[in-house]
Amino acid sequence: MPVGSQDKVNVAPIDGIRLAAVASQIRYANRLDLVLIEIAQDSTTVGVFTQNAFCAAPVRIAKHRVKHSASRYFLINTGNANAGTGPEGELAAVACCDGLAEIASASSEQILPFSTGVIGEQLPFDKILVALPGLYEALSADAWQSAAQGILTTDTRTKLASASFTVESSQTSISGFAKGSGMIRPNMATMLAYVFTDAKIERPLLDKFIVNAVKNSFNRITVDGDTSTNDCCMLVATGKGSLVITDIDSDASKQFQFELNAVFEQLATGLIRDAEGASKFITIEVNEGASEHECLAVAYAVAESPLVKTAFYASDPNWGRILAAIGRAGLDDVDIESVTLALGDTLLVSKGAVDAGYSESAGQAEMDKEEIRVCINLGRGKASARVWTSDLSNEYVRINADYRS
Repeated sequence: MPVGSQDKVNVAPIDGIRLAAVASQIRYANRLDLVLIEIAQDSTTVGVFTQNAFCAAPVRIAKHRVKHSASRYFLINTGNANAGTGPEGELAAVACCDGLAEIASASSEQILPFSTGVIGEQLPFDKILVALPGLYEALSADAWQSAAQGILTTDTRTKLASASFTVESSQTSISGFAKGSGMIRPNMATMLAYVFTDAKIERPLLDKFIVNAVKNSFNRITVDGDTSTNDCCMLVATGKGSLVITDIDSDASKQFQFELNAVFEQLATGLIRDAEGASKFITIEVNEGASEHECLAVAYAVAESPLVKTAFYASDPNWGRILAAIGRAGLDDVDIESVTLALGDTLLVSKGAVDAGYSESAGQAEMDKEEIRVCINLGRGKASARVWTSDLSNEYVRINADYRS
């Protein structure tokens, strides 16, 4: 079960964006698994992609096309990753784009393919081609929920986020959705995410906006430390609204970045709340580091330790596991007497040992919570970093053991 209740998201439609989802039987019967997003002409599209060397065929195609053509459509399938499929995989992805191009009277180069699902199986592109006419006819400005549903794999619920706000008398909106529950440690990125705004922003600035937003959201989450072959995060500015941003240092730019980061963070933390088998939502804060890099090294050492994660699942205040993970994070010349460790408001460790005021009952009370905050102070500087993660449960093992069944 996901952690926490799911609040209803009132998604603000984005002028210039239409969406649709259908069931094309790619892997499962009668399940939404094929999504189309139509992007208005003269929009600006940027993206960041997985750094996995075995990236999927659609990733290679999309990375090339987003740089060299004006994107008009995103075509997304689930159930099959089209990764590890060799030249046949690229031919299959291109065939799907070609089929849509004919229906939509567009150039195939303007269509970006995306896939998620099982690795190493050839994409059944014939099923996609059959479904394309109905998918195109179903395009609607209001189909955000079905589109968000159509990109899910092992997820148990949709992840949507939206914000409408005023910048210098100009009303603008940002809306998006994402998927991902396992194989999550973005090295940009470990999931699929699609975010849209009606603001007018040219490519160089939009690139800066997405890099900043991803850094503080999707690149700060981990479920299992695995970077997927298929992941991407796309940001589209349709330019259909009244807000125009031309200066990255302007007040308007700073406000827009703040709102964009909030949308990205909501989507990213939504992935952790719905992580495979998760029963805990865990925030790890590392402060007083010599650099952000070493703060992140400590945060990820704790977040990805199987011993730490299983202790969280058991609600066991075994703080020694956390301390051991901090100690092996690779920091030079750590003064252990300067390190403090707390769960929530409960101080566990100070001066290199258990804090004099700590009690097992206080630690247990913190570990019994569904949402847990781990606070680590290194006593080495002024840098800080934050990472979100989940626990490691029997259900995570079951889901991944049975994934191809």
